[in-house]
Amino acid sequence: MVHLGLRRVEDSVAAKHPALQQYAACQAHAFMKGIGTFLAGSSAAFAVQKLLNRRLPYALQWNLLLSVAAGSLASYTVTRVETQKCSDFWIYLETGTSPQEHSMADRVPQPAGGFCASPTALPGLGLVFSCCGSLLFLPHN
Repeated sequence: MVHLGLRRVEDSVAAKHPALQQYAACQAHAFMKGIGTFLAGSSAAFAVQKLLNRRLPYALQWNLLLSVAAGSLASYTVTRVETQKCSDFWIYLETGTSPQEHSMADRVPQPAGGFCASPTALPGLGLVFSCCGSLLFLPHN
């Protein structure tokens, strides 16, 4: 058994994924960064609201609620970004290629005859082209 934080991981799983400990350390760092962001964001929002309290007076309960909501939003954003970085790091360690290289290799080639697919006409509105996975709308004049 290999210990990974507080959990035990089977030797066979650890042998199959040699980068498991680096990934777990990255995830732990991402979550700690999220907690720090929550504390700092809530504190900063509370301080800013206290400074603005002279111009916009409202009860302490709303001040706390808004501060916690702002801290939660900031924490979620930071944790999501850092977790995505850890996932990309995990893919790189497991495959030796970056996720961007992986998606380019898996990409379906464009149909012959042009860069974009043939347009779809929307009556009274215009044309819609499907180019490179996104839609381009050309309004009708």
